[in-house]
Amino acid sequence: MHSMTGYGRGEATTNAVRFTVELHSVNRKHIDVALSLPRALQPIEGRVREKAQARVARGRLNISITLVPAGDGAPLQVIDENLAALYADSMRRLQQKLGLGGSLQLDTVLRAPGVLLAPGQEVDAEAAWPVLERALDAALEALLAMRQTEGAALALDLKTRLQTLRDCVALVRGRAPEIPVLYRNQLLERLKAADIEVSLTDERLLRELALFADRCDISEELTRLQSHFTQMDKLLKTEGPVGRTLEFLTQEIAREFNTLGVKSNDASISHWVVAGKAELEKIREQVQNIE
Repeated sequence: MHSMTGYGRGEATTNAVRFTVELHSVNRKHIDVALSLPRALQPIEGRVREKAQARVARGRLNISITLVPAGDGAPLQVIDENLAALYADSMRRLQQKLGLGGSLQLDTVLRAPGVLLAPGQEVDAEAAWPVLERALDAALEALLAMRQTEGAALALDLKTRLQTLRDCVALVRGRAPEIPVLYRNQLLERLKAADIEVSLTDERLLRELALFADRCDISEELTRLQSHFTQMDKLLKTEGPVGRTLEFLTQEIAREFNTLGVKSNDASISHWVVAGKAELEKIREQVQNIE
């Protein structure tokens, strides 16, 4: 089980350029990749996304790719001399056509778009992909390792909270058979206080007690809760994306607890239901962090 929160970094170097890939991931219902990379690498943007999405199933994944000259003596910027020459010729022709005076300066040509290249803008994307892929793989491995470590901590926390829910349900299960008996005794006491004599075999009394016992019967809810707990136990031990299934189970457990509270008609059970729902809210918050 993996968390959706993590960080990874990887580097790979050619003779001229060093690639650095940084990955940050946070919670998100679906996979969402935000990619920042140099313009020269845009032709292989799809490959980067495809590789990342093959390893990360859920969450907001931010990918930042940078490249810098590998050697200390590498130039900080590169001049596209052919493009500079084209700009200079065009500017001189325009100057003659418009009859303008003055001389053409180097800094004017250098300011033209695309003449002065940042490091890596002259890199061939196809040739660079095998090296960039190594950096990306290293970053993904580091990211997934952190997400797995975080996931193990979440699983341990959820197991503890799940046991608290089981304890609450065990208390409710032990108390449930007493509710019809308590209701019968309270009903007989009220009838006695009102000076109404009713036989324990009176059909009206038996019908009222049967209806009450049926209304407060929570055996089905307790059975479903036990099933949900068992499924959640299995998911917490499962490798791979389980976050959405855990979210669904959490919603189902909440629904059963709500029904217990409505049906119970007992202060003790209501207290345990409230305690269970409070713990369940903490589980819901943690589950939202799971891939």
